Amino acid sequence: MTIVSVSPGDLRLRLDPSLLGFADTSELLSSPLPWIGQERAEQAARFGLQMDQPDYNLFVLGDVGSGRTTLMNQMMSREAARRAVPPDLCYLYNFEAPEHPRALRLPPGEGRLLRQLMADLVKTLQAEIPKRLLAGGVLAESERIENACKAEEDRAFDELSAYAKARNFGLMREQGRLVFTQCDDSGEPLTAGKALELTREQRADFDAAENALRTEISRFLEKTRARELVMNESLAALRRQMIEPMLDHALQEIRNQLRKQIKDSVKLAQYLDQAQKDVLDNLELFQPGDDAEEMRVAALIDVLSRLRVNVAVDNHGLQGAPVIVDDNPLFRSLFGSIEYASENDVLVTDFSRIRAGSLLKAHGGFLMLHLRDLLSDPQVWEKLRRFLRSGRLQIEEPGMVFAPIAAVSLQPEPLDVDVKIILIASAEDYYAAQEGDPEIARRFRCKVDFADSFMATPDSRNATAIFVAHTCGKLGLPHFLPSAVCVLIEATHREAEDQTRQSAIFARTEALVMESAAMARTRGVTRVDAMDVQAAIDARAHRHGYPEQRLQESIVDGERLLQVTGERVGQVNGLTVVDLVDYQFGFPVRVTASTHAGEEGLLNIEREVELSGPIHDKGVLILHSYLSALFAHLAPLALNASVVFEQEYSGVEGDSASCAEFYALLSALSGLPLRQGIAVTGAVNQHGEMLPVGGINEKIEGYFRSCELLGLDGQQGVLIPNRNRRHLMLSPRVVEAVSQGRFHIYTADMAGDGMELLTGRIFGSLSAGGYPADTVLGRAQRTLRAYRQACETSGAHQRPSGWPRGPSPRRIRPGRR
Repeated sequence: MTIVSVSPGDLRLRLDPSLLGFADTSELLSSPLPWIGQERAEQAARFGLQMDQPDYNLFVLGDVGSGRTTLMNQMMSREAARRAVPPDLCYLYNFEAPEHPRALRLPPGEGRLLRQLMADLVKTLQAEIPKRLLAGGVLAESERIENACKAEEDRAFDELSAYAKARNFGLMREQGRLVFTQCDDSGEPLTAGKALELTREQRADFDAAENALRTEISRFLEKTRARELVMNESLAALRRQMIEPMLDHALQEIRNQLRKQIKDSVKLAQYLDQAQKDVLDNLELFQPGDDAEEMRVAALIDVLSRLRVNVAVDNHGLQGAPVIVDDNPLFRSLFGSIEYASENDVLVTDFSRIRAGSLLKAHGGFLMLHLRDLLSDPQVWEKLRRFLRSGRLQIEEPGMVFAPIAAVSLQPEPLDVDVKIILIASAEDYYAAQEGDPEIARRFRCKVDFADSFMATPDSRNATAIFVAHTCGKLGLPHFLPSAVCVLIEATHREAEDQTRQSAIFARTEALVMESAAMARTRGVTRVDAMDVQAAIDARAHRHGYPEQRLQESIVDGERLLQVTGERVGQVNGLTVVDLVDYQFGFPVRVTASTHAGEEGLLNIEREVELSGPIHDKGVLILHSYLSALFAHLAPLALNASVVFEQEYSGVEGDSASCAEFYALLSALSGLPLRQGIAVTGAVNQHGEMLPVGGINEKIEGYFRSCELLGLDGQQGVLIPNRNRRHLMLSPRVVEAVSQGRFHIYTADMAGDGMELLTGRIFGSLSAGGYPADTVLGRAQRTLRAYRQACETSGAHQRPSGWPRGPSPRRIRPGRR
């Protein structure tokens, strides 16, 4: 028998505080915080962030709490500081197509400068243009032009009046219109009565004269309009002559102040030229008038509003490239938006209401997003995919298609955006996204994989101490003594379930640092000691431990059957782990088996009632295979057997109880009782080797608590696979009980060795005649032969059944798939 009783010193890792080399963690504040245990991820992240080629976006994989977001943010900030500050982004009025605002990129800080310069220009225009247009020389020249036009118009009117009078018509002006009346030979207006007295020839003469007059009036009006057009052009030329030099000078000042070389210099020059032309074409709006003043003011405001500059992205004062972390990537906040206002039941907007999103703000730098946030909104995910494919961003308002009232839409100029996207995700979400959209692998060519644990070394433990120091400094907590840091590091080994590895989920370590500091402050000390850390660990377990307490109480109350003394046939105590997501604990469960003659084979009751998972079912099938190999010389076998987890109603998953099921079955076949004080955990393979299982510490501690409540007698213990030995990080209470001989931890490599521990009998080796009669397998062999004889006698065993057969398939119930 190769059963080994584990010594107390091997039940957990204990660190020597003197090896850490500091008095307290305050001495480590000057040390930089490294990527603890994440060398692979650090190299991948640096490569991806420094790679300038397209499609080298980063996909960061890791568990929540692994530091993936914090560490990536720190590295992005360092890399961004080495990059140039990207340009500002402005949107300008498009004089040729107002519904397509123009985008303009300017050197950093010059966006707000252009906005201020154009605002100053508007003020200058409002002050200077009316003043210059009302100057004495301008007014005199305007009056001369208007008087000349009026005099020419008066002469033409006099000629028209003489023409009308010669044909017996009276002509007058009335509210800007020409009105003529028919007269008799004496020059008096022709009354209706006199008109009836006219002969047909006289009427024909009057009609001909009227048509001729109308023709002359039309010529007069055409010439008048032409004269007015010439007059207006002359007045506009006069106004332009007076204002254009001032406007030229003002715009040249703007060009001079924007003296840096910019990529969009041609676009800026074109905009300023069009702005100048627009102002010069609307100079008359700057002159107050007596009529329609409100309309003039409204039109002037509209003209001046075209000179505004919408600075969508302002990088003034930015050092290096931008680093944007968007924790709420809505469509509008990520891709930008266009704001609307309601006017007379119509939604209106203009270029000044365009707002940049995170993508535009991150141009030239880095943008961090979480995959799960994006996948929660298919519209966001689809547009991001299109952006990654083209590299161009079109700001739009998708909701305007469904607006309840009419809306004025804009289509801003699409922009090329140079941004490196860092996508945070779990490994499961990453592979699921890749399977759903293979193009992701092409757009995110750099994979940054954060480990959940790492090999423990003196350097990693020193780095953990530095992490504690930085956490205390950042949060203003009392610093830790070396003994307290040792307990913290041991806690990371416990989380990793390995004496040689530490957990990389430092969010839990940070929480333990804060809780330990709170314990120290409660004691009124200025440094955190080991007892404070252990008190925090115990307090956390107590806060979360109510479900475990109730289950343990059910054992004491006798509601759940658990025997931890004596011996029983076909019964053994197995160990399970209850996972409540935020808390895990171990709990013992009774495993029983029964056998009798028959041909049905082995029945897994949990599977029959659909209370088992696929891994547990796989473990039972492996157990079948192992039993078949042990008794292959007796095939075909005649056996009915069943195995069950007693009082388990919420389902079973995992194969860690297959050893316990094996022992219960062999006990039932051999008739040998099993020690009830020894609980069993471990998987078994087809060759009888015991395989390591998870949750080993929780399982042992859960059974230890049950034995404490029922009474420790020095005979209880747990049998575990020898390959789980390095995973032991048991609580001090269990270690103390083992050191006092009140509890025991046994390990074995082979399932047969565990059977010898539980029964006190040799397991047995196959010889020419079978197994020796006084061994476990020999007694089971005798039982199986008796079962066959009974079946043959009764005629039930008529043909080979090939036992052990697999579990019967799940029954398909009506209404279920």
